[in-house]
Amino acid sequence: MQDKNLLFSLTKKDFRIDYYRGTGKGGQKRNKTENCCRITHIESGAVGKSEEGRSKEHNKQTAFQRMTETEEFQKWYKIEVARKLGKIADIEEEVRKSMKPENIKIECKNEDGKWIEVCVDELEGGLNNSRERENY
Repeated sequence: MQDKNLLFSLTKKDFRIDYYRGTGKGGQKRNKTENCCRITHIESGAVGKSEEGRSKEHNKQTAFQRMTETEEFQKWYKIEVARKLGKIADIEEEVRKSMKPENIKIECKNEDGKWIEVCVDELEGGLNNSRERENY
């Protein structure tokens, strides 16, 4: 059996909860009570809202569920889990390795209209040592 450890938790202070009056059909009750709910996850900017329920608590639960299903929250969640598991450092190291000058390939057209491959080192010293390639 696999051990499950809590990576992080979210509390009420991580969200902004706004209640507001509904609009449209429903009459006097709907227009007088603030039972519609909008929940915003502050860090990711994800928003979920619910207006269709009659109770404040039902709309709050529905708005929270909708907020967790948004693309913004899902992206934030994946990044946060990777950060807690130490995967972000691995990714940053891989990016650093791949961005070394010997791994970067730059092509540009010369005056003759031919594509030439240029090394990053050659950009600082001029384009004299470029290798020519056939036109595409």
